[in-house]
Amino acid sequence: MVRFSDRANSIRPTGVRRMFDMAGDDAVQFGLGEPDFQPPPIAIEAFTRAMEEGKNKYTSTAGLPALRSKIAEMWHNRIPDLDESNVCITMSGTNAILDVFLAIVSPGDNVLLPEPYFPLYPSDVVICGGEPNLYPCTFENGFVPKIEDLEAKVDDCTVAILYNFPSNPTGGNVTEGQRDELVEFARKHDLWLITDEVYDRIVYDGPHVSFLGAGYDNVVMVQSFSKTFAMTGWRVGYLLSPNLGMMKELTKMQYYVTACSNDAMQYAVLEALVESPGYPEIMCAEFKARRDLICERLNAMPGVSCHVPTGAFYVFPKVEVPGMTSKEIAMKLLDGGVLCSPGTAFGDAGEGHLRFAYTIGREDISLGMDRVEKVLKELRG
Repeated sequence: MVRFSDRANSIRPTGVRRMFDMAGDDAVQFGLGEPDFQPPPIAIEAFTRAMEEGKNKYTSTAGLPALRSKIAEMWHNRIPDLDESNVCITMSGTNAILDVFLAIVSPGDNVLLPEPYFPLYPSDVVICGGEPNLYPCTFENGFVPKIEDLEAKVDDCTVAILYNFPSNPTGGNVTEGQRDELVEFARKHDLWLITDEVYDRIVYDGPHVSFLGAGYDNVVMVQSFSKTFAMTGWRVGYLLSPNLGMMKELTKMQYYVTACSNDAMQYAVLEALVESPGYPEIMCAEFKARRDLICERLNAMPGVSCHVPTGAFYVFPKVEVPGMTSKEIAMKLLDGGVLCSPGTAFGDAGEGHLRFAYTIGREDISLGMDRVEKVLKELRG
């Protein structure tokens, strides 16, 4: 009998993409988290040069050794003895996340995941035969989980916990003290600690707080160049762990998922890291100005309450319109010429919230906020 698998039937397109597909050309786009920058010019030149020089072939599964060595060196401030064996290049951070779950999740296992969440997390666990086990990251606690809530969720079938700071969709972040408590929880329960830090170079008002090198070796970091070097279409990311046993299994999974990453692009990324290491800070300065603008506008609107994020390029405000769900509000905003994402696109705990990605210019942000203010005023009568 012709049929589809249970895993295919259990997974639905994300709410973010559905909203994007419905938007008109004149809508102000706060939907997708894609920087409106280009990669560093020197990287684009290196990409072209690499292709012309014949670097258009298969590479080793783990990736270009020189790139892996450079990445390891970038994290020597956290773990001094890292080398290329601790790094595997992937086709983006999303590929990296799937590799991790394929390596550690067996049928019947569950993984502790944040809610609200990046939409791929639960579905990837299901694809691997496991069960998503969602822990709350509430507005009231700055979108950082409480240890007592984690303790209530963990059980004998829990094999890992995933943290995402800075967070998509909330922009939430952790202090060193909060990080240490979350690391200790993973150690206490002997869990793999998966840390998604793809926004580590887009951090405001202080340094990035990493889970790498925080005194726990059973950790694997998911990384990407999509956000920090504006290379979303290049699909280059990496996995890094001090645990060589983990790296062996991740590299094996990578072979069966995509065999290897893109040849010429790896040379281009290496060029960016060597010759334009400060490029993310240039983008970050502009994102900070946009953050300040959008938060000021949102917090001035009746019925809207918005944390000022300390990382990433998202705001996740509470938006209250009596009798309306976040999806209904988002649809009304779309009718009014503003594309944003309903909070429920990131899990049921997102009800009452909207996500705005401030990856557009300040003039467009101001125009979009004018439209949001107008629609919300009309909805409240």
